[in-house]
Amino acid sequence: MKKRTYEELIKESPVTYEMYAEMVDDGNRYEISDGVLELMSPAPTPTHQSVSQELLFSLNASCRNEYIIYSSPIDVILSATEVRQPDLIMIHRSRMDIIGERGINGAPDLVVEITSKHSRRRDKVQKRIAYAKYGVSEYWIIDLVGFTLEQYVLDGERYELAEVYAEDEIVRSKIVTCAAFSMNEIVQSLPIHPALLD
Repeated sequence: MKKRTYEELIKESPVTYEMYAEMVDDGNRYEISDGVLELMSPAPTPTHQSVSQELLFSLNASCRNEYIIYSSPIDVILSATEVRQPDLIMIHRSRMDIIGERGINGAPDLVVEITSKHSRRRDKVQKRIAYAKYGVSEYWIIDLVGFTLEQYVLDGERYELAEVYAEDEIVRSKIVTCAAFSMNEIVQSLPIHPALLD
């Protein structure tokens, strides 16, 4: 079967994971949102990548015995027509059966998105709805403007905003009880402080 390009697939409705998996690799990253293929652009900033790495390091230090932790890019296949690439995910070791050869087949226990001006609406509206719909127990949105962490906890089929953490407040989770860090600890660990970047 001939591999199709992004330009060919965006005309299809709905786009499925199988169609996406057979795409021409053009070096870009994509997600499928309710059957619509979406280009993820532009590439993450150095601050975004540094925050992601420091958060991964912190969570691995305290949670690796209980959780498998992955950072992007990794396909989280919530359904045939809903495929996301979160910045970071955590899966409890009792649920390792959802880890497949091509990606994660189902809802992780925790999903983290590090938002930017390009992704803010997608992260705070579209992804929040999708992650709740498919049963992700907890969703964190990290905002790089004020270095805050919004913690959403699943209540039925919707998220409730449980807490907003900033500065020295210790991030705690009833789902991921091993997590314990502050946003200041993450920021102070960055190799270059964001204020020094152009």
